[in-house]
Amino acid sequence: MTEHVLSRNPATGEILARYPLQSPAELEQALTKSASAFALWQRSSMDDRVHVLRQLGEQIRLRENDLSRTITLEMGKPIAQARAEVLKCANLCDWYAEHGPAMLADQPTQVADAWQRFRPLGVILAVMPWNFPLWQVLRGAVSMLLAGNTYLLKHAPNVMGSATLMAELFEATDLPAGGFNLINVDNDGVSVAIKDDRIAAVAVTGSVRAGAAIAAQAGAALKKTVLELGGSDPFIVLADADLDEAVKSAVIGRFQNTGQVCMAAKRFIVEAPIAEAFEKRFTAAVQALTMGDPLDEKTFLGPMARADLRDELDGQVKATLREGARLVLGGEKVAGEGNYYAPTILADVTPAMTAFREELFGPVAAIAVARDPQHALEIANDSDFGLSATVWSGNEAIADQLALQLEVGAVFVNGNGASDPRVTIGGVKKSGYGRELSHFGVHEFCNVQTVWKNRR
Repeated sequence: MTEHVLSRNPATGEILARYPLQSPAELEQALTKSASAFALWQRSSMDDRVHVLRQLGEQIRLRENDLSRTITLEMGKPIAQARAEVLKCANLCDWYAEHGPAMLADQPTQVADAWQRFRPLGVILAVMPWNFPLWQVLRGAVSMLLAGNTYLLKHAPNVMGSATLMAELFEATDLPAGGFNLINVDNDGVSVAIKDDRIAAVAVTGSVRAGAAIAAQAGAALKKTVLELGGSDPFIVLADADLDEAVKSAVIGRFQNTGQVCMAAKRFIVEAPIAEAFEKRFTAAVQALTMGDPLDEKTFLGPMARADLRDELDGQVKATLREGARLVLGGEKVAGEGNYYAPTILADVTPAMTAFREELFGPVAAIAVARDPQHALEIANDSDFGLSATVWSGNEAIADQLALQLEVGAVFVNGNGASDPRVTIGGVKKSGYGRELSHFGVHEFCNVQTVWKNRR
């Protein structure tokens, strides 16, 4: 068994820290601590829970610089984007503190003497990824804690510094010790935790392979799971679209966070009459992006988070080119230190090619041409994934019809993809199941309990 996991600067290769894996005895202590915290927290008042969320939002703002810099150093997110992630998390706390209690209030039913209340499940084990080290964790943790659950985090090994800072944030609140708890274990340790009776449910954001393995173990233990497993999101541009605005959206949608976003636009499906114009404008806009030191405020593209991920992406690009795609831009690792990959555009991509069938988790865009809107829809739905989609069209009626038929969890019409606590996110197909954010996310990890009085 590996004794440590490494936090490494992807821009330089420098080792930032070593974090020892926990022993079975230490995992047992963590489980005990989380369960003890739940015994207290489930009996807390809604006012107490709201108070903790407001404290958490305040702590996030107080430590904005530390959090942003740690994210940038550990996974390469450009500092301006890291800061935006941090502030988004603070706003999340404020929003749930304001609106969450109403979501958890007792609800009447059509039976006069019956109502439904939302009770916590227990300790929720969360296995989280590195690409949004704070947001991916807190978008679930905040609603789970508000519902009275406690949260046990197994974070990605390369962002343990961010995970440690998050634990410190919670320690500065009035949440009972262990209400937000952190473990550092390998896959065997995760399996032990899933089987433990003190774990009530499991949340996973990650790869299809990881999600399937964890869900199988949780299912064997009769424990609920919520899975968000990435996507190969289509970005449809019809001939009547505002091309300038569509291109701006395409650049942000594909290259934000160096393309390492589950809900990023990945497959650009462009109607034939404007395909050449879109490719030309899109290419010019991508060429204008600034790649460099992620600590520089002017940088838009940083390094990829890990060297192995860059190697995998490069292999996908090369395979797609061998399969007949045309290289428009980039297509190679950037020489020198760091995990930089040149922003890449592949054209003439077909549904049979690697870049179309697999998720491209990095700064690579694949362009396919559609004959008409119906063909664009067919191409978009020809995927194992179903997380989100974008449609650009000057005809709202056609856009709405496409949205209705797209096999995804979210559709963005004439605008950028986004996550927001006011609306739910989640996928279908191999992108997973269950929902996060909004009231749907709050209720995912609740026991929806029916109370029926005086039933004769």
